Amino acid sequence: MKKYYAEMIGTFVLTLMGCGSAVFAGIGLGTTGYGVSTLGVAMAFGLAVVAMAYTIGNISGCHINPAITVGVWASGRMKGKEAVGYMVFQVIGAIIASAVIYMLVHTGNAAGETSVFNSTTTTGANSYLDGNIYPAFFAELIFTFIFVLVVLGTTDSKKGAGAFAGLAIGLTLVLVHIACIPITGTSVNPARSVGPAIFSCIEGNCVPLQQLWLFIVAPVLGALLSAGVWKALGSDK
Repeated sequence: MKKYYAEMIGTFVLTLMGCGSAVFAGIGLGTTGYGVSTLGVAMAFGLAVVAMAYTIGNISGCHINPAITVGVWASGRMKGKEAVGYMVFQVIGAIIASAVIYMLVHTGNAAGETSVFNSTTTTGANSYLDGNIYPAFFAELIFTFIFVLVVLGTTDSKKGAGAFAGLAIGLTLVLVHIACIPITGTSVNPARSVGPAIFSCIEGNCVPLQQLWLFIVAPVLGALLSAGVWKALGSDK
């Protein structure tokens, strides 16, 4: 069970630090408050992955993302039953992190009012504008493909990057967020999308929950595509 708990903790940290950076610091505030901008949020997600890679990597492999688990499974590196366990605990970790963010956001201030930290988001949920479903779907698919391909390549037992894999994966996630945040807020991680969507609906905005299917289906398809491509690229034949 240690590897499942490691995945839960790792996904908890990723969601808390990544989504929390957008909520607590206030993305898009410009000179108001403590806005960290798109780059700051992208760095938060990437650095969280780097930190967890070197913390739990030797325990579970540090997937902390169902899309990565799907890619690893499709590549023949793990069994289906184990993959399902990974994904269940990843989602649990993300939900717990989202609950923590929700609690912090809704902690009353001295006047008894709800504090939202001057942010444009209170959950970090993923969504897309009406009419942009096709760009959103393609963006999540292609950026997940790129991200999972890097994961599979850098962690390959023969052709991988060894101890530098965690750094390469984290930096790739930074790049993915920089490019994709304006389109969907960037998911490339179904677990990271589930938790915030649930608590967004609790707040009264159920759009992220209604659109959640996209942030599950597109990343999974992207992961399967990356597994197929890496099998071809990484083959010795």
